[in-house]
Amino acid sequence: MKTLKTQLNRYFVLGMAFLFIGFTSTHAQTTPGGIKNVVLVHGAFADGSGWKNLYEVLTGKGYHVTVVQNPLTSLEDDVAATIAALDKQDGPAILVGHSWGGVVITEAGNHPKVAGLVYVAALQPDKGETAIQWLQTAAPDPDNGVLPPNEKGIVYYDQAKYHAGFCADLSKKDADFMYASQGALHVKTFVTPVSNAAWKTKPAYGIVATEDKSISPEIERNMYKRSNTKITEIKGSHVVFISQPKAVADVIIKAATEIKL
Repeated sequence: MKTLKTQLNRYFVLGMAFLFIGFTSTHAQTTPGGIKNVVLVHGAFADGSGWKNLYEVLTGKGYHVTVVQNPLTSLEDDVAATIAALDKQDGPAILVGHSWGGVVITEAGNHPKVAGLVYVAALQPDKGETAIQWLQTAAPDPDNGVLPPNEKGIVYYDQAKYHAGFCADLSKKDADFMYASQGALHVKTFVTPVSNAAWKTKPAYGIVATEDKSISPEIERNMYKRSNTKITEIKGSHVVFISQPKAVADVIIKAATEIKL
């Protein structure tokens, strides 16, 4: 009986050891090296729900992801919302901005917890520059549906052009949902100058969406080249982070692993 009990105890210990080894092996595969925090900042004519596909890819690889909900009322308000999210991080973070969100991360990226910036089909102004200045440097695509501000100073995207001009590589069903959930963009966001461009002191990575009809790929390339941003071109619409989440995640992961703290 004593021998049987001894054998059972031995098997139990061995079994627990194998279980522990299996757990640590799996854990090692899903825990990222380098920076583990990613903060996502959405742009105009959208909201934070658009990041869902990218969120799933990144969290599946072990990253801690926070999605900012921009009020879209002013540059200052959007920066404040982003800073509130950065304050909550337990260490250095990669700050990611899409479209108008690029202006936001350019300002908010001066936060001490920001280790690097990723611009996704995004605007990237310098100190004293505005979003509208850059948007006017190339002729708009015929499918671009940004409407003039209404009587309350709010800008919307034309529903008739939203699918073709904003998210042509998504289904109509998804495009309809995005249109219905877009935030109310106040026009003063686009005419407020940046006061301190974080990309001058923080490493920057930029994604050009080659099929973009809302911000010309030419504008994206010109901004990124000026700032010596590391450029990746991905075939996709303005919402390339939704249609090509893995390719966009690869750029974010590259930033998270390459940047030295």
